[in-house]
Amino acid sequence: MSNEQYVCTVCGFNMVGRRPSHCPFCGAPAARFLTWQECSARHHVEETRVTDRVSRLNSVPRLGIEHAAYRVETPGKILWIDCPSSFDKRLKPADILLFTHHHFLGASNQYRDLFRAQVWIHKLDAVHEICRGFPFDHTFAENFSEAGVEARHIGGHTPGFTFYFFEDCLFICDYVFLEHGHMRYNPFGPAGDTVAGGNRLRDFLQGKDFAWVCGVNYVAPFADWREKFNQMPIYDGY
Repeated sequence: MSNEQYVCTVCGFNMVGRRPSHCPFCGAPAARFLTWQECSARHHVEETRVTDRVSRLNSVPRLGIEHAAYRVETPGKILWIDCPSSFDKRLKPADILLFTHHHFLGASNQYRDLFRAQVWIHKLDAVHEICRGFPFDHTFAENFSEAGVEARHIGGHTPGFTFYFFEDCLFICDYVFLEHGHMRYNPFGPAGDTVAGGNRLRDFLQGKDFAWVCGVNYVAPFADWREKFNQMPIYDGY
C-alpha cells in the first residue's frame, strides 16, 4: 500500500503516489486534499441494505460529491461495483472490484491490497491518464458474467462504460442523473456517444423487469426510473 495518497474533498478522487497541484478529476486546488490517513480518520464507510444480497456503500460524513459503490453478495463470491473514496479497514472483504468506468476508482488500490482482491475494468478506460497509479488485474473487452453478476458494455459517457445487473438490481452509476424528479444524461462526456450509449441501454431494457436501479447517488424503483428514461433524458453538456 502506498503511503503517498491524497483524497480530494470536493469530488472524492484519490491521487496515488504524489500530491499534484490540482485534482485531475475536478480541478480543485491542493488545499482541498486530505492525506488518505486524514480521510480515513474523518470519514468511515457505511453499508445500507438495498436487497438481501445488495448493499450501498457511502462515506460518512459525505465526502464531497463522492459516488455510491455497491456490494453484491453472490453465492460464491463477494463483488463490489465501483469503490468508496474513503479507506475503511472495517469493511467486510470482497473478492472482485468491478468498475463501471474510470472516474470512480476511489481507494480501490488500498482495498485491493487489504482484501487481496482483483480489480476489473474495461480496457478502453484502463488506459486513461487518471488511472496512473491504480493497478488492474483484469481488463476486459467483452460482455461477461461473473458469479451471477452480468456486465454489458455500452460506452458513451466514457469509452469503456459498463453497466451491471444482478438478480433484481440494475447498476447504472452516473450514466444518467435524477434531479428533482427529472432525468438527464451525464454532461461530462461526448454528446453523440452518450446518447448512443443510452439508446443501447434502452434497447437492452426492452422486456426486462428489475426492482431497483442503483445509481451514483440514488436507489430508485425500476418502474419509475424506466418511465423517466423512456421519455429520453436531456443532454445539456459540452
